[in-house]
Amino acid sequence: MSHDLDAVLEDETTAIHEATLWADDGWTARIIKNEDDDGWAVAMTRDGQAEAALVGPWTMGRDKKNPKPLDAPAFHTLVKTANEVLRRHEQQLHARLHKQVDVDGEGLARIRVSLDITPDDDDPTAVLSAHDRDGNELARVPVSPGFRLNRASAEAWIEGGYRRPSRD
Repeated sequence: MSHDLDAVLEDETTAIHEATLWADDGWTARIIKNEDDDGWAVAMTRDGQAEAALVGPWTMGRDKKNPKPLDAPAFHTLVKTANEVLRRHEQQLHARLHKQVDVDGEGLARIRVSLDITPDDDDPTAVLSAHDRDGNELARVPVSPGFRLNRASAEAWIEGGYRRPSRD
């Protein structure tokens, strides 16, 4: 019995538990032929997403030709692993788009300088901001998304009176 994946995604309450297709709890696991060798792979796709969040090898069945059937424990392990992959991806993206460094300002007051990048295929933007230890904003200026924030650039910005850096 084969199910149209689009129909499954339209009705997220429909659970499918087949040997090579499981759809449940917002995820779909599909056993696919591994293009790189004679084996099998499993693709984990979150409902509503076009791309798989996780693709990995899948075990051969006892006949050494067909894939091992999906079951509840394997599916739940795959969901857990796929969620972890997405969480790590989100953390890496956040770290790439939001950077900060603490520096000593005038009178040895601690100043947190942050660079926040807003990605956009056509027109990405970035903002450099400074906050005191109480979280009060001291300055905010637009900069190039390619601006390199480090201790030296933050100190130079502060010493320059928080003017927009001439060379982003």
